[in-house]
Amino acid sequence: MNNWPLTGISVRTSRVELRWPTPGDLDALADRATEGVHAPGFMPFFSQWTDGTREVVARRVLQRHWHAMATWAPEDWTLFLVVVADGEVVGSQSLGARDFGVTREVLLTSWLTLGRQGEGLGGHARAAALELAFTGLGADQAFSVVRRGNDASQAVCAKFGFEPDGSQINAVRGEQVVSDRFRLSRQRWSAHRAIEAEVGGTAAALPLFGVAGPVTAPGPVWSSSAGEGATSGAVESKAEEGGVAEPPRLTTTPEAAVPDVATPRGNSRQALNAATVPAAPVASVLSGVRYAEESDQSAA
Repeated sequence: MNNWPLTGISVRTSRVELRWPTPGDLDALADRATEGVHAPGFMPFFSQWTDGTREVVARRVLQRHWHAMATWAPEDWTLFLVVVADGEVVGSQSLGARDFGVTREVLLTSWLTLGRQGEGLGGHARAAALELAFTGLGADQAFSVVRRGNDASQAVCAKFGFEPDGSQINAVRGEQVVSDRFRLSRQRWSAHRAIEAEVGGTAAALPLFGVAGPVTAPGPVWSSSAGEGATSGAVESKAEEGGVAEPPRLTTTPEAAVPDVATPRGNSRQALNAATVPAAPVASVLSGVRYAEESDQSAA
């Protein structure tokens, strides 16, 4: 779509593709959500969007995506992409920000359908999202929120180099729950990079993200510290036509099989129920990125 360049965005690793969803992709995503996303006894999402009948859950998935598209603004946006593996839609990955042109911070969340968890797809989806944030959009910081007790998602943050960045309280199913915030700088991301990814289609869309000029490409080679195995090769993170300088070709070593991760925006009023835990450090995200309206859900 010439008038909505977000549709051209995609990120690929050796195992997954993140892409703007077609109507068919969204329908498939809604079906995957009704097949289950997490154990019923533990609600990882502040918005509790997975509670309800199959019909209600499916419609919420569609409405969240439509709402994000309808309300998109350069100063306040959430990018929902579908996660595709083996030719099938298996989950959702999102990046969200407020005043990104100034803050250069994004909130990352995702989820995978239960039937495809435990395969390492979540780690590839997270790596692809980080590549899009830092290489494609020029982010300086990435941010994630994980409910305490969600050990797998906490492990994902550690695997990718995220550092503790405070805590917050939310009301979930009528109870007070505490979540930890995690932050990843561009420098730490570069040091922990282990899964190669190729970004495409961002150049024409940059103004919609509040980015006025070309994105500065990261320079370091891929790190092997978070990977397994020892294959070598090269990948090029591409900036499409539109005047954005193409990032350098990066040499890489392995890919890591790590757990997964859930969705922002949804009900934007959820932020009103959040409060900073007393004595907890206040994350700089409070001045930029949306105040974590959704938490991460593990799905290795």
